[in-house]
Amino acid sequence: MSKQIAGWIMDRNLRAFLELLSRYVGYAFDDIDWATVEDGVQDTDDEKPDGWYSYPPAGTHATPDVSLARSIGSEVLSVSVTGVETPELRLRTDTLLSAFAGT
Repeated sequence: MSKQIAGWIMDRNLRAFLELLSRYVGYAFDDIDWATVEDGVQDTDDEKPDGWYSYPPAGTHATPDVSLARSIGSEVLSVSVTGVETPELRLRTDTLLSAFAGT
């Protein structure tokens, strides 16, 4: 079973987070991906089990499942990532979450 890496990032950092994670897994994230994700997270709510948006950047190195949901009333997005199996990719993913949680 895949380990979950979870945390939160500032909403304004979502694109940069996904671009870097995609690069690490070998996926070419582009403007179409961004438009899809941007639309997908609009009506999410991290307090509802069915209120999350799932995005799977299928890369050449891994295919993580990135689940995203807004924290209503704030500029925070909750993030959960599974499918990052190697220690290096888990560390990179965790570091991205930490880095993009700041301003």
